[in-house]
Amino acid sequence: MSSILSAYAAQLQHRAQSGWRSIVVFVPYIWLFVFFLAPFLIVLKISLAESLIASPPFSPLFEWTEEGVLTLQLVFDNYSYLWEDDLYVKTYLNSIKISTISTMLCLILGYPIAYAIVRSSPTTKNILLMMIILPFWTSFLLRVYAWMGLLADQGTINSFLVWLGVIDAPIRMMYSEFAVYVGIVYTYVPFMILPLYANMEKLDITLHEAAADLGARPVTTFLTITLPLTSPGILAGSLLVFIPATGEFVIPDLLGGGNVLMIGRVLYNEFNSNHDWPVAAAVAIVLLFVLVIPMMIYQHVQSRESEG
Repeated sequence: MSSILSAYAAQLQHRAQSGWRSIVVFVPYIWLFVFFLAPFLIVLKISLAESLIASPPFSPLFEWTEEGVLTLQLVFDNYSYLWEDDLYVKTYLNSIKISTISTMLCLILGYPIAYAIVRSSPTTKNILLMMIILPFWTSFLLRVYAWMGLLADQGTINSFLVWLGVIDAPIRMMYSEFAVYVGIVYTYVPFMILPLYANMEKLDITLHEAAADLGARPVTTFLTITLPLTSPGILAGSLLVFIPATGEFVIPDLLGGGNVLMIGRVLYNEFNSNHDWPVAAAVAIVLLFVLVIPMMIYQHVQSRESEG
């Protein structure tokens, strides 16, 4: 009798564990559905609607005819309009260009910083990591406004250069692509440094010593050992910079003014100035697919590395 009760109790415990395991696995799916899939479907629905002067300013997806038949109305003109108007194509390309160059600049700047942090002593390492994380304690908008004061015609940088006698008149830095690059690189370089640091922290330093013992020069050691082993950190950091930089709105708007047009600004104008929600939703959907492509490439590379 006692053995039967023990078996029954073990079965109940196993069912309870399976139930909790199912709940833990099910919660992320609920989160993704509520905060990603549902908003995506709503935006997709709006992108397939017709713009109306009404509230909401778009036609319904389902509509009853006079004969009492429920019809589905899909309008694909919003997507064709994006390719017919050169403004959207040029803006997409300009956004990708700026985000790509910014990602490369963050990599060039962040890679040696991450490597220096890894090779530092434990006390110095903690201090340097704190300095990397410290800007996140300040408002993002406040930091962008600070750069406006630095890059203005009568700002700190121009005034200092004039005082040194390097230049005779202020250099135009604000409201240009240069200012946008400075703002994006400054804002997103920590997102490049931290994944690189986490990846470099796992490197085996004895591999460098073995390469040196075999007569390899530092450049050869870097190209054949360090760089290949840190490629996952490079890919992760590049995605963390490229994806938000492509849809960036605040930095191009404040530092670039109206001279640097990126897709985030166009999206804002379509929603708020033109009140054309279907076109704005189509812009957002196309932007989403543009950003999903590098994520799929990253996942493919990661899966191949795990299989290898």
